[in-house]
Order: sequence, then structure tokens, then C-alpha cells
Amino acid sequence: MDRAQAEQRIHSLRKELEEHNYRYHILDEPIVSDAEFDRMMQELLRLEEEYPDLVTPDSPSQKVGGEPLPHFEKVEHRIPMLSLGNAFSFDDLKDFDGRIRRLSGREAVDYVCELKIDGLAVSIRYEDGRMVRGATRGDGRTGENITQNLKTIRSLPLKLRESVTLEVRGEAFLPKKEFERINAQKEEKGEAVFANPRNAAAGSLRQLDPKLAAERALDIFLYGIGEIEGTDVPHTHTASLDLLRRLGLKVNPDRVTVKGIDDVMDFVNHWRDHRMELDYEIDGIVIKVDDLSLREELGFTAKSPRWAIAYKFPAEEGVTVLRGIEINVGRTGAVTPTAVLDPVTLAGTTVKRASLHNEDIIREKDIKIGDHVIVKKAGDIIPEVVGVLTEHRTGEEKPYSMPTECPECGSGLVRLEGEVALRCINPQCPAQTREGIIHFVSRGAMNIEGLGEKVVTQLFEAGLIRGPADLYDLKEEDVLPLERMGEKSVDNLLNAIRVSKGNSLERILFGLGIRFVGSKGAQVLAAHFKNIHSLMEADRDELESIDEIGPKMAESIVTYFEKPEVQETIRRLEHAGVNLVYQGPDPGREVVVDSPFAGKTVVLTGTLESMSRKDAGARIEALGGKVTGSVSKSTDLLVAGVKAGSKLKKAQDLGVPVVEEKEFLSLLGEGRND
Repeated sequence: MDRAQAEQRIHSLRKELEEHNYRYHILDEPIVSDAEFDRMMQELLRLEEEYPDLVTPDSPSQKVGGEPLPHFEKVEHRIPMLSLGNAFSFDDLKDFDGRIRRLSGREAVDYVCELKIDGLAVSIRYEDGRMVRGATRGDGRTGENITQNLKTIRSLPLKLRESVTLEVRGEAFLPKKEFERINAQKEEKGEAVFANPRNAAAGSLRQLDPKLAAERALDIFLYGIGEIEGTDVPHTHTASLDLLRRLGLKVNPDRVTVKGIDDVMDFVNHWRDHRMELDYEIDGIVIKVDDLSLREELGFTAKSPRWAIAYKFPAEEGVTVLRGIEINVGRTGAVTPTAVLDPVTLAGTTVKRASLHNEDIIREKDIKIGDHVIVKKAGDIIPEVVGVLTEHRTGEEKPYSMPTECPECGSGLVRLEGEVALRCINPQCPAQTREGIIHFVSRGAMNIEGLGEKVVTQLFEAGLIRGPADLYDLKEEDVLPLERMGEKSVDNLLNAIRVSKGNSLERILFGLGIRFVGSKGAQVLAAHFKNIHSLMEADRDELESIDEIGPKMAESIVTYFEKPEVQETIRRLEHAGVNLVYQGPDPGREVVVDSPFAGKTVVLTGTLESMSRKDAGARIEALGGKVTGSVSKSTDLLVAGVKAGSKLKKAQDLGVPVVEEKEFLSLLGEGRND
């Protein structure tokens, strides 16, 4: 086949593949088998490899993933992608409808009800019908350019069926079966599993290597238009969705246009009962005014449109029997009780364990071994025991007392002043050491691919590692005898460890697990001191003079680096060739920007039961938020714990949104799902 014939064949294959994609993903009317589709794609790939100058950005071949990116560029949204206000009850929906009717002067309003997909919000721009850019929502005004990863989604066309210019918005998600497949694969490798499909979708689209994103069968639903040129502008949201479908974009078919709030509530009731039948996760229903001119009249608040609201499904509850309580020791020595349960299905997953948080919770709720308990998944993510059905007691239930000694090392447990958790303060405790290594290799720290919790535990139990520095002494003959460790796996693992030596200083600082030093604090310290030796020599006064470094953090840093075993660890890391110098902003670092806290200013007040306020602040910052000590007009959220005082009153006076601890945990979106 000469060049002219190849060019003609490539053009023909592209047209066929685009048509089959449209029939499969948009019309749900495939006319060829998957095998035939794959055969055509392979032929196209071979021809484009032979004639690389004939490759175009909108070729279907681009869905297999291109070359790795050095970093994600920032993208400014020309029209902000604002978040929606939330409704948690039908009374909230009635209030929403009342406001719309009062502001519009209408007796009844047409609403469009859509499923609220639990995924990652994205913006995609097409120019003259061709995809030119895709971005995350980010903080609503600035996102990240993830064009190459979005191109790997087979249901998202690289070329529209008409030559229009528009910016379209949607939700990328991971189907349930694909989520289960990826987690099973991660478990087999000993890696940490994704907590839920949303995290998996976000993690997939924020890979710097598009080929890794292409390996995961992501999908997408488009739900709105930001800008549009080259065609008639629709007058209703319903017409907008019809236009998107006509252009070849995938729109969720499970939507309705209704008149009045009663029909909205019927739609909510239906999907609250039937959502488990879907092959993807939803966490609520989005309700929007259909008339686009009315939307313009209603306008926006500072944070959200007045013409839309998201109804959030309540956390699902179930009743099961508590068979035992396990004690886990974390890397900081905090001892956490976990309920061992008879399996119960909640929000589509089987739950066998649930958080009990701390000893006070067990005592306050009068939890006993053998009790029938109510288990809830906060935000459909975090399983926790919320109550006891005392009427089911037979007298055979047994009270539980927390141990007085660490289950891992036998040291006495203590409760530090101002904390609710028991803590093992033995610095040589093997559980703390093991958990510390797991933290050191985690994605937010040294990001060593293939070193999941199971592999670290195997290495630890085999006596091969007792601290972070030992990782850099591992040899092939050490790791090969471990379970499920073939030559290729070992080679990949040792290579990932070698690659991690080049990380910038802030990753090391965060990975060392210095108390009160989160990812943001590590970044501040690295940028100020430039190398670890300067930091180790700093005294409390110098540390406290740095913006965002308070007395507790300064004290913790100085005390940490005074320890001989820490100094030995640093010496060994340096001897192994691990970089201990700040290299400037790390564009490859995975920072969660699409989260409830991204770009938000948060104040913590009162006592939290599940964690210290310092830990809560670190988790907020890791999710892109900023924690401050005082409430003002610029505060976006107040987290109120037990005995919240004047800050709570000031927040209420200023109209600052307030959440209690349970809702805060739900917003964090972290937890164990087994």
C-alpha cells in the first residue's frame, strides 16, 4: 500500500470508527461486534505508525493515550464552574421552589431533573467541531488541563457531528464494574484501593501518563453548555441537552422535565429506591430551572446559581450484629477501635467493619459485643456505628473495655492532654513504624508505585525494612521470595524506589510523618529552608517566624530532629542518594483540587471526637483548603465540634455555613470500605 492508498484508507477507517462510536455510546445501537471494532482500530494504529505525518489530533487512535506529560497546566474557566447549593430534605426543595416562584413572579416553574453522577466535573472546549481542550473544575475558576486523558474516554468524541464552537460541561465517572476490577487489581498488587468510584475517576484523569488513563474504562455524561457559537442558541435546558446529543455528545437518558415541585419529589423518590440498579454511582438529584431566560433573571449568589440545587440522598443505614472490636495502631500511635460486623450491604457495597472512633464513643453509646447496631455510611463512603438497638439485647452481650497496653508492643497506653484518643508513645512500636513506612511511600509523599500496604507489611514482617531508609537498600534477592513477587514485579518495584530518590524535599518532609506537619506545612518548610540540613539546624524562634508555622509545629519539628534515630535516618537517606534539596514547585504532585474544600477558607472550633483539630486541618489542606483561626466575611465554612463557642456564634451572625463533625467526615470523603 503506497502513501496515497494509506491516506485514503486512514480517512475511511476514521469515518467508520467515529460512526460506530456514535452508534454504540450515543444511540445505544451498535452494528458491529467489539472484536470488529478493535480490528479496525488496530489497522488504523498500524497505518498511522507507518505514516506518522498523517496522524491528526481528532483521530480515534488518540484514545489509546499519548506520551507522558511533564505536568498539568492551569486553565482559567472563562465562565466559572460554580458549585450547587444542597438540599437534604423535601422541605429544602419546597423552600427552593418557593424562592424561585417568589423571585420570578410565576405560579409554577418547569424544572429539569437529572441524576447527580458521583464523578469528576470537567469542562471540554470544541472549536469548529474539534476537541481542543479539556479541564477539571478545580476551584471553579481555575482547573487543570487534562485534555490528553479526556481523549481516552471512548464515549467522548474528538470531533462533533457539526462544526460548532462550544464549551460543554459534564461529569466523568467510572462504572461500578470497572471500579471493582481496578480495586481487585490493586489488592492483588498489595496497593491501597480506591475508597469509591469518584476517587478512582479523579485519580485516573489526573494521571500524568495518558496511557494509564486509557487502561481504565472511564465514561462521561455531558449536562450543560458554557459558551456556544455557530448554531442557534437553545432557549431551554431541555433543548440544550437535545442539542448536545445531536452533536454526538453523551447525555444521560434518565432525566425528566416537569412542572412544579411535586413532580420533582416523585422523581427523587423513584431514584432513591432504584439507584442501585444503575451501573454507575449517583449521590442525589440535580434540579434546574428549564427556562434559560428565567435563569438570567434569577442570577447567582457569590458561590452558586439561584436557579439550581442538588438534592443529596441521605446516608444509607442498616442493622447488623457487632461480633468484636479490633484495635488498630496508627503511625502517630493513636489507637483506634474498629467494629467487626456481620456483613451488611450499604450503598451497594458489603460492609464488614465500621469505625467506632474512640473509647468515649463506645462508652457514650453503650456499645457491647453481640449488640444489634445501626451502621451508616456517612456520605455513602465512611461506615460507622451510629447506635445500638438495646431492645434486641438478650443479656448475653458483653461490655468492652479498651486495652491498657499497646496490642503491638505491650507499652502502656496514655491519653494526652486535650485529646480523646488513647496513644502508644513508644517510638519503637512496630505498628507505628510499619504505618510510618506506609505513609512514607504513599502517593502524597514519596509516591512509590507498587509499594502498597500489603507489600510494605510483607517486607516489614520479613525483617527487610524497619524504617524508610531501609527501602533504598533492598535488592532483588531480598524481594523475590515474597508472596506474589515475580521478576517483573520486583524489577518495577525497585525501579520505582530508585526513581523516588529524585523527589523534591517537601515530599520527604511530608513522608517522614513529623507531627503537625501536613503536605502544606512541608511545602512551606522546604521552600523556606531549601535543604534538610538548614531545617534541622533551625531553632523554635526561627521556625515560628515563618508564616503558617505556629508554636506547636515549631516545637514538634525541633523535637523530631533532635532524636538520634531521626538523624541516623537522614544520614542513611543521603548516603543512598535520596535528594534532600528543594527543587521548586512540584507540577507532578497530585493535589486534590476537585473537592468540597478546594479554594475554601475553613475555620475549626470546638472539640472533634474522631481526630485532633490539627489532624483535621491537615486533611482539609491536603484537599486544597485553607485553615484559619478566626471567622470573618471571607470564611467559607465553619466546622463545629463539641463545646463550640464564640466562633460558632460569629459564623451564624455572618451567615457562614456551619457543619458538625458527621457532615465534616462526609465531606472529607475518606474511610475504609471492607
